Order: sequence, then structure tokens, then C-alpha cells
Amino acid sequence: MQQLSEQELVRRESLQRLRALGIEPYPAQEYPVNAHTEDIRDAYDPEKNNFQEVCLAGRLMSQRIMGKASFAEIQDQTGRIQIYINRDEICPTEDKTLYNEVFKKLLDIGDFIGIKGFAFVTQVGEKSIHVKELTILSKSLRPLPIVKEKDGVIYDAFTDPEQRYRQRYVDLVVNPLVRETFINRTKIMNSMREFFNNKGYLEVETPILQAIPGGATARPFITHHNALNIPLYLRIANELYLKRLIVGGFEGVYEFAKDFRNEGMDRTHNPEFTVMEIYVAYKDYNWMMNFTEEMIEKVALDLHKTTKLTVGENQIDFKRPFKRITMYDSIKEHTGIDISGMNENELRDVCKKLSIEVQDSMGKGKLIDEIFGEKCEHHYIQPTFIIDYPVEMSPLCKKHRNNPELTERFELMVNGKELCNAYSELNDPIDQYDRFKEQMKLSEKGDDEAMFIDYDFVRALEYGMPPTSGMGIGIDRLTMFMTNSASIQDVLFFPQMKPEKKAQADDISKFIELGMAQEWAEVVMNLGFKTISSLSEAKHTKLHQDICGYNKKNKLGYTNPSQDEVKVWLEAINN
Repeated sequence: MQQLSEQELVRRESLQRLRALGIEPYPAQEYPVNAHTEDIRDAYDPEKNNFQEVCLAGRLMSQRIMGKASFAEIQDQTGRIQIYINRDEICPTEDKTLYNEVFKKLLDIGDFIGIKGFAFVTQVGEKSIHVKELTILSKSLRPLPIVKEKDGVIYDAFTDPEQRYRQRYVDLVVNPLVRETFINRTKIMNSMREFFNNKGYLEVETPILQAIPGGATARPFITHHNALNIPLYLRIANELYLKRLIVGGFEGVYEFAKDFRNEGMDRTHNPEFTVMEIYVAYKDYNWMMNFTEEMIEKVALDLHKTTKLTVGENQIDFKRPFKRITMYDSIKEHTGIDISGMNENELRDVCKKLSIEVQDSMGKGKLIDEIFGEKCEHHYIQPTFIIDYPVEMSPLCKKHRNNPELTERFELMVNGKELCNAYSELNDPIDQYDRFKEQMKLSEKGDDEAMFIDYDFVRALEYGMPPTSGMGIGIDRLTMFMTNSASIQDVLFFPQMKPEKKAQADDISKFIELGMAQEWAEVVMNLGFKTISSLSEAKHTKLHQDICGYNKKNKLGYTNPSQDEVKVWLEAINN
């Protein structure tokens, strides 16, 4: 049985009363909106006498009920505006039900309404809408959290992260800055698309369900295709398919992609995330560094009109050019140890000396990655390219033209975190096959993030892939930086979460066993006492008052229990 709060019961009663009046609370017909609140706030000019026939729709967010005239606020996707409602204007006939009953008694905060009228300025100078016609568009059966503001201070804000992320639809209604974050996320991607399209690169789509998860080292999600009777994987990266398109003759392709990695969750990681990957033929990683910093500078300017942004406690400047340093030089700078030329055992000794925990399954690449992650990464607050990674860390990357132990790879670090990853792409099919085989050896040692051998990708390279540079950038993390958001959950509409804990409720028979009649047991549960243990904390005088008030307000018609009867119920809990 669904247990409804007192307010939810009242709203359902209002719903029935509306229908009894012949008003459909969920009408099907189009409502002809021709303006938004922002349009009127920004452009209404009394001297021009514009916005004299407006039709707006949105949520009712406040009411100031007076006599035959009242004020309220309506909120659409662009913000709020005050509305003025006069009884005799929305009810021009003798029947005043729409004002006296519907507006004053049956409408609730959160209901969707439509209004037709004209813009004007009140005596205190507030731009408002004078309502000539009022229509109910959707009845809200759950009350919104009421966020109060006084003298610039917010009270009773909807701030609990668990509730905000799980009920994003409520978060967006009551916290306007949240909506702005997601508008900016779209602006970021639009800025990037504009940048790529102006250079003639093609936006494409590649498979999400893949027979072999490739393009990164990560643990995949596994599913099963019933018709083909084969296992499939949610992609961990789209790299190998995009490079197949370069083999096919496209000279520049990019994709905004959903990728999935079956790994841990924290404030910077979600198992489902968005990346942009781009591949351009006849380029190398030096060109890609210039391209990347130009793109990110453009995004900052498009979004904020400046390259200097606040990210947490740091002031970060995205003006190019960005600093560049090799990975080995970075490790040497921050540990005092030159690891170039070291074998696996020597690297394990370094990790032990630096008190870095490692696992037996880790090869050279993972060991170096741990050293850099523990001792170096957090130092790079301003945008910095870490370049020339060891070959063991980069199985899809071309070997460095001057040092075969290294690869032509960079990662961009910002605010102590990786933002993007890029290579001069490996296009030697024999070398690529050998690198895949090395990954298989790591898998046999127990590394569940090691790459599979993708024989079809090797075959594609055997047909020939031109010199190419590719880059991948995390859209979620870029949005975090560009909107000064502390958690990835703040920039995802619907972040992955643990299953919701349902409120436990005892069976109604448990309440009846205390001596309550069934009707009183139902009332007590509707007052919010879902369990006997929660009822044990109640005071009999307050509970008696609440029961009698609920009986009267909801016109149940029951004979109220006495205070002594209620006291007996509560005493029975401890007996």
C-alpha cells in the first residue's frame, strides 16, 4: 500500500475537485506559448508598449492571495516572472469559480499553468504579467521543496546530494544554478563542434556494443546478444573504430561518445561517461598539442569571455601556449629519481623506496603510471602537457622518432587531473600486433584491464593507415573545470547511484495489535509513522492533537479517540 503524506492526500483531493468542476487537470491540447519570462524581463519597454498579447506557460512557484486580486510567480525554462490576477478579469461572468475556488484553493505550488495577458510594470517597478486568461496544464501531486530567500540568504535549500542527484528533476526546478551548469555543458560541446566543423572534420558514430572492447586499458561491462548467442561488451573507447575510418579514406573524423568502464566511482569518475575523440590524417602529436590548446582556449572564451577561470581554490588560465614537460623529467623533478632505462624489477624497487603500493600483476607501464600518479600529477594545476610516455604505457601509440623506448604521446593535466590524452597514432601493423601480444601477457598475469587482441583492427592497418594523430578529451571533466563543479555528479543529469533505500514500513496489523482501530492505524501511518519504533518516540498529547487535526482537515467523519486511548496505544509498544 502506498503511504501518502498529508499534503499528497490534499493534492489528490484537489485533483478530484477539479474534475468535479469539469476541469481536466491534464489537458491534451496544445498550449500556444509565444514568449518566455526572460524575453519580457529583458525586452519589455512601457514606452514601446510591447508584449501586449503574451501567452506563457510554466510552474506556479508562489502565491500571495488577497481579496479579489492576487499576485503569484510563474517559472519557465528561462526563469521567473510575477503575474497579477484579478478575479473579475479571469471570471468575466457571474461565475467566479475559476478565481474563488480554483486559483485560491485548488492550485498548489508546482502546478503547471498557462496564462494569457499583457506585460506591465507595478507601482514598485517590477515587470509583471497582467493575466486575462488562466488555464491549468498539469496538476502536481507531490509538493516541491520550498526554497526561501531573505536578504540574499537562502533557507531550506534543496542541497542534500543524495536527493539532488537521485531526483534531478526536482533539483532543476528549485536550484536555478544547476540548470545553468547543464546549459553550459551543451555550450561547451557546441563550441567544440564549431571548431571541428570549421576545419572540415566529419562528425560520425561508431558502435557501442562491441565484440572486442578496445582503444583503452579498462575493465569492460559484459552483456549477451541472444539472437547471435555471443558475449558483447559496452565500449570502453571508440578509438579503434575511428581509426578504421581513417583507413577508409576520411582525413578527419570525430565523435562525442558515451563510453562505459566497469570500475570504481568517486567525485571524478562515473561508470558511464562522455568523451570526444578526434583523428586527423597526416598530423603528429606536436600538431595535436597546438590544436588541443587552441580548442580549449576557444571553449573558455566562448563560455566566459576570458581564459582565466576559478576552479576550486585555484585560478587557472587557459590561454595558450601551455607548459610542456616529458614524463621522465616530471618524475625526476618531483622524486629526484631518473627512471629512464630501468627494468621492471628496478621500478618495483623505486616504488618500494617511494612507499607506493603495487601489485604483482603490474608491468613496467603500470608501475611508471603509479609513480607519476602518486608523486607528480597533483602538482600540475595550470594546464600542462606531459609528453613522451614509455612504450609500455601506450600500446596504440607510435614509438618516438628519436627514442624507441618512448612513444609520441601527451596527456594534458589541469588542476592536478588528466583532461585529455593524445598520440601520434601507431600505424605499423606488425608493431601493433606485437604490442597487442604484450598486452595478452599482462592479462595472463592477472591484469583485468589489459587489452584484447583485435585481429580485425590489425587487418585494417595492414591495408594501410596514413600518419595520423588522435586525441580524446573527457567532456564531463572539461565541464567540471569550465563550470567550477567539484563533483562529476554535478555535471551529469543522472549520475549512477547505489539502489535507493526504500523507507521501511511495518504492516498495518502491527499497529492494530496496539489496540488501534484500523481507521486510526491508517491515519497514524499517513501522519508519517511508518514503523512501530518511530511511533515509540511520539508524545501521546501531540499525537492525539495531530490525529484530531487530520480527521477534521480531511473530513473523515470519524469520532476522535481520547487522549487516554492514544496513551494506551503508546504504552502498549513497551509491553
